[in-house]
Amino acid sequence: MRLLPSQENAILASPMVLFLLALLGFPVVLSIVYGFSEASFQSLMSPKLIGFANFQLVLQDSAFWDAAWFSLRFGLITALLECVLGLFLAVYLAPLIRENGWMVAVLIIPMIVAPAMIGLMYRLVLHEFAGPVPYYFYEWLGWSPSFLSTGMVFKTIVVAETLQWTPFAFLLFLTAYQAIPQDIREAASVDGTRPWRMFWKIELPQMMPTLFVAGFIRFIDGFRVFDNIYTLVGAGPGGSTTSMSIYIYETFLRRGEIGKAMAAAILLFVVAFAILALGQSLMRRRR
Repeated sequence: MRLLPSQENAILASPMVLFLLALLGFPVVLSIVYGFSEASFQSLMSPKLIGFANFQLVLQDSAFWDAAWFSLRFGLITALLECVLGLFLAVYLAPLIRENGWMVAVLIIPMIVAPAMIGLMYRLVLHEFAGPVPYYFYEWLGWSPSFLSTGMVFKTIVVAETLQWTPFAFLLFLTAYQAIPQDIREAASVDGTRPWRMFWKIELPQMMPTLFVAGFIRFIDGFRVFDNIYTLVGAGPGGSTTSMSIYIYETFLRRGEIGKAMAAAILLFVVAFAILALGQSLMRRRR
């Protein structure tokens, strides 16, 4: 009996589906069970179901809302800065890159470095007593800024995140900019369209889908940021740099409140999924 194409595809895909279910499905189900249970490292093998009590504890925890507010601000600001700078670099450097393609490899080097390494590097460079940057600030300007203090740490980590991930947005925008048909630009030039007006009226609308995708990806990544902030300043002075991911990490490993940590992780997943669904809906409407 000959199988239908859909049946053949299902059979061919079944090993991968089963592998993903075993690899991802079991941890997800276990996390959900712990989220609705009273669980710690002592009772890890025998969690006691307590319903939505963990979610209530999380929502009543002021530290959770502080972490959510930090993640929201951090995600929005870094996504905006990275997209603006990436778009500027892509448009400004496009003629130069067209003649020197090797420049792309140089410009995306920060994106290749592990975020944890970036955090450690900035921790050494910006250290108040041993860092070279505060030292030269003092030598040249007579001012030794404390980049990791409560008043400046948020700006510091925003700059560090932006410098590392602007190349990601730049790469996407450069690809979109180069994909715009050249005959559109030539027709606009023949009509006497100035370069600035051509960018706003022709090139930017053509790049809007890519701009939206890049901003959305960078916001999600900034919202769940962990490694570079944790290696740079940890939870920060007074918990000022505690993101949602750091809050979950601290609750899970430092305080051993596994059920509460899993409840916070579930809430984080629900928020990320809702944002993703909203983004897809907006993209479909635009199309």
